[in-house]
Amino acid sequence: MTDFRRHYNTGQLGAERAAQLEKLGMVWSSFDAGFEEGLIAAGAWAAEHEVGLAAPVESTHGEYPVGRWLKNQRAAARRAVELKQCRAAGLPEPAGGATPLSDERRQALDEIDPGWCPNWGIDWQRLFRHAWNHIKSGDALPGKADPSGANGEDWGKWAAAQRAGFAKLSTTQQRMLTSVLGISAASAKRTRAEMWSQNLTAARQYRDREGHLEVPRSHTERINGEVVRLGAWVSQQRVKASKLTPQRVQELSDLGMRWVLIEEPTSSLGIRFATSAVVLGPGVADQARSGAWPGTRRRPGGTSSRG
Repeated sequence: MTDFRRHYNTGQLGAERAAQLEKLGMVWSSFDAGFEEGLIAAGAWAAEHEVGLAAPVESTHGEYPVGRWLKNQRAAARRAVELKQCRAAGLPEPAGGATPLSDERRQALDEIDPGWCPNWGIDWQRLFRHAWNHIKSGDALPGKADPSGANGEDWGKWAAAQRAGFAKLSTTQQRMLTSVLGISAASAKRTRAEMWSQNLTAARQYRDREGHLEVPRSHTERINGEVVRLGAWVSQQRVKASKLTPQRVQELSDLGMRWVLIEEPTSSLGIRFATSAVVLGPGVADQARSGAWPGTRRRPGGTSSRG
């Protein structure tokens, strides 16, 4: 083959024989032959892995270093773009760098995967394709880290990272995430006032349904599609009652909040004793002792009990 190429390039190979070789797929330039070999290997890798040409650098097809070859083609494609921009602007062409990729070669790679040379990292492109395949199969993206994805890649963790870093992505990446995967920027962190409002709404929803606010600690409510750990929150408000503002105390009291919880074991004589209670601050404690708090009543001897 090397001799045929040499004779062809020096004009010593007859036209008839050259035509016969071309019908067999002869590539006259060894440089072109190397590209064709890489193109075939890359196409086979893409068909096998279903992520286009977003191959990791260390990827191989058989013994051919597909990942390294594709990395070189991307560098050549970017070099071609850089030179075109310099010429359009009338600037001198920068010296060195990769040999620019011809339009013909770029088109050949585009036919396998139009997104083979993105403006962002190839790892991002590969994980995007994995996530897309996951959705096309009818499954939802994991809501948390899940290393059980294809080839051990964790696109649940990747998806969470995209939500958190959405503003740092290019406009094209943002559009890809939103339109294809349904991923958008993570919600801004709520203020304390917003968190209080959401929990209070959950408390009101529970009270309206159950008729009281004796919420089991493990209980949750769903507000606007979000899970609110209402039981734990109500318990926390009792513990820090003395630190709440009068307005917040009143808002919970209006819902029937029991601020003082007392354990009352019965003695052998049938007498009940208060053994524990939430410690409340000035004013709050006075109201509890007087029976002014909802759910408490005055006991002979000066103690309070639940109603």
